Amino acid sequence: MKFELEVIAFDVISCQLAAENGADRIELCANPHEGGTTPSHGMMKAARKSTHIQVFPIIRPRGGDFLYTQEEFETMKEDIKCAQDNGCEGVVIGILNKDGGIDLEKSQELVDLAKGMEVTFHRAFDRVKDPISSLEQIIAIGCKRILSSGLMPTAMEGNATLKKLVSHADGRIKIMPGSGVRAENIIRLAKDTGATCFHSSARKTLESQMQYLNRDMKESLVQVSLDGTEVKHLKNNLVSHFHSKH
Repeated sequence: MKFELEVIAFDVISCQLAAENGADRIELCANPHEGGTTPSHGMMKAARKSTHIQVFPIIRPRGGDFLYTQEEFETMKEDIKCAQDNGCEGVVIGILNKDGGIDLEKSQELVDLAKGMEVTFHRAFDRVKDPISSLEQIIAIGCKRILSSGLMPTAMEGNATLKKLVSHADGRIKIMPGSGVRAENIIRLAKDTGATCFHSSARKTLESQMQYLNRDMKESLVQVSLDGTEVKHLKNNLVSHFHSKH
């Protein structure tokens, strides 16, 4: 049975670690402390050159909610063109209306603009009012995956809803559990939900390598990066689980 492991990368080294340790895809992001925003054009280019696995930049112009102005929407369209120009295999989007529904018009325009690339609908989905009708709409506009924690803070907390979404999707779109997915719970999530693709930040923090730090600034200059060992364990656990099902 085929499965997928997607991990987040916030830097080029993380892209390389993802590929070396068995990830199938990278969600490329900036600004981890805002939940991930669109990486720079230079970062898209560098990430694509650094690895052979799929690279999907997130198209999210800012942190906060997923209700965007026309100006922000125009920026998103330009960023999709940039991802396309740099040879990325897909993009990750999500736009909502004020009432907690999918903004179908804008979402459809982005999917159409991303022609030739796959489109994932991200965890904006976890803020919708009606997950089943939203699922149907996301299928209709042509997205290939939905990243979701089952409308709860973590995928483990939302596993019952994730199971319903997987069942309702019935193979028409991939439901990809994410948020709090680690090596120690990924098999449980696979069993509980029936999902075959998974998303993990697998993150670790790196201390600054500066020899001089201005202590008067009272700051911690840590960097968010990818834990290659965690990625390897995630992949190995998925391999053992799905192979045992044959």
